[in-house]
Amino acid sequence: MSNITIQKSKIKEENGVVILPIKEYQKLLERAVPTYYLTGKEAEKLDKLVEEGQKEYREGKTIKAGSIKEALKKYGSKRRD
Repeated sequence: MSNITIQKSKIKEENGVVILPIKEYQKLLERAVPTYYLTGKEAEKLDKLVEEGQKEYREGKTIKAGSIKEALKKYGSKRRD
C-alpha cells in the first residue's frame, strides 16, 4: 500500500480534503446532474426541435460561435442579408 502525504497548510487552505474510491466519486458525479424525463406533448416538442436542429446542421445552416452573444450577432447579420 502506498502512502499519501498532504501538507496541513494545504488542507486548511482548501477547508479539508475528501478521499473516495473512484466508483463512489463517479456515483456522486452522476447524481450531481439532475435528470429530467419529458412525456407527452413536451417530449414530442423537444424531439421535433432536435430533429430540426440536426437537419439544419446537415444542410450547413448552423452558426459557429464562441458565445451566445456572438451567435446572435452573426445570426442577426445573416438575416439582414
